[in-house]
Order: sequence, then structure tokens, then C-alpha cells
Amino acid sequence: MKNIRIIPRLDIKGPNLVKGIHLEGLRVLGTPEGFARHYYENGADELVYFDVVASLYNRNSLHDIITKTAREIFIPLTVGGGIRTIDDIKDVLRAGADKVALNTAALNNENIITEASRKFGSSTILVSIEAIRQPDGRYLAYTDNGREYTGKEVLAWARRAEELGAGEIMLTSVDMEGTGAGYDIELTKMVSESLSIPVIACGGAGSSEDIKDVIFNGKADAVSMASILHYECINNRSRFVDNSVEGNIEFLKSGKVFSKIKPVGLSEIKKYLHSNGVNCRETNQRIKS
Repeated sequence: MKNIRIIPRLDIKGPNLVKGIHLEGLRVLGTPEGFARHYYENGADELVYFDVVASLYNRNSLHDIITKTAREIFIPLTVGGGIRTIDDIKDVLRAGADKVALNTAALNNENIITEASRKFGSSTILVSIEAIRQPDGRYLAYTDNGREYTGKEVLAWARRAEELGAGEIMLTSVDMEGTGAGYDIELTKMVSESLSIPVIACGGAGSSEDIKDVIFNGKADAVSMASILHYECINNRSRFVDNSVEGNIEFLKSGKVFSKIKPVGLSEIKKYLHSNGVNCRETNQRIKS
């Protein structure tokens, strides 16, 4: 089996790390830098930052956070949200990102995928697809955190993105995202088996078993997760909790988690995967500077 990458996803609103369900109802969890540093030290293969309110301002506002993170973390960093033009891509890469995730911009202008992959390299260009299952069983692509209908069928769009030069697909099931009910295996398998570029499964992890399931049965090349890791940090490391942050922090102060989510750390996830025959990079804790 190929090596599987384990990728924490950090959704960011302003200066805060946030988390919701179905990409909505965002709750503040703290500041992202501490979480990112912890995930790096404990074996994350990559990190993904998404500016989840970028569509409101038509721009990505993560430059300061990217720069701070890039100074301390030496694994690939992907950034998405509000990236509309080649200049936007250039700015984010200059700030310290290694890859960019395109969603709305790519759907509105397919040529940006080709132009960007030629200018920066296909390995730098990831296409993010937010998928929602329809009553008839089809999966359609959406934008703006699953709110804006595009009419694009997911598999056809994923294939087209590969043809245009995308180096990777991040496939998020909006239906499962934040629920802890497991990944959409059917969706992930459908796309993974139809492409030659890597597919990152995202949305629904509630346990280590869910991660194993999407690797073996969904054929994912990499797995991204958020709540399962964030809540483990909050439960066990109070230094990540900053009660001075603004926004909806009632959930954070309550100490509750969703009943379907079993918080677990990266090292425990990788040990579990190794014991079940999944090849992933060994988790050797990185020395804190």
C-alpha cells in the first residue's frame, strides 16, 4: 500500500480557529497557531488552512497567520479561501504557503487551473470540491461552504480539474462534515478510482476507525480531519484555549463535544493505522525549539 498522508484541517475566521457542522454554525475554538504547532510536533504530514469567510470579502486574509506558521512549521502548508487570481496565488505562496486550494475561482474560470499549474507547478495547485448528495443519488459541487449551487456534477468536475492540470483534489462531503458519522465512502471511492492524481478525503471523521475505513474502502490517498483532533487538543491541553478570543465561545467554555466524535491525537491515529496495515509516516515527535 502507498503511504497515506494524515492532514489536519484548520478553518479560520479572522484570527480564530473555528469549527462547525456541514460547514455552518461556526464555533470559536481558539487561535490557530498553537493548534498548528502542536500538530506539527506530533507528526502531521501536512496542514490545510481555509479562510471560511473569504467569500464575504473576495480576498484571503490569512497572510499574517501563514507567515507566522511558516516560520515554525516545516511541513507542506495548503491555503484556501478567497483566492481568485494568479496574483492572489503568488501572494499566498510568497507569504509561506506551499500549495493553494481553488474552489470558486476554478469553477468560475477553468483556465486559472491551467495557468496556475504552468506557472507554479501542478503539485502546487489543489482543487477543493464541496460535494452534496442529491435525492436522486448524484453528487453536485457547491461553493461558499456548501451554500452556493453550481450545477456541476462532482465526478465530471474532478476529472475536468485533472485534465486542466490540478495536482490534487480535496474532496469534502458537506453532508458528513463536522458530524463525526464517518466519511462518505461511496463519494470518495467514486472519485479516487476515476483519477490518477491524489484525492484527499475530508468531512466526517469521528474515530480512528473512520479514517481506516476511508483509506481501505474509499481508496483515499490522504485523509484530512478537524474536530477529532481539535477536541483532543482542547480536552487535554488548556494552552490552546484562549478565552480572550471573540465570537461564539459558549461551546468552547462548555467543554462538550458531539457524542459521535471520539477525540484522539495524531500519534494515536498513526499507531492505530500502522497496526491495521496502513503505511503512513512514522510519528516521531519533533523537538520543540
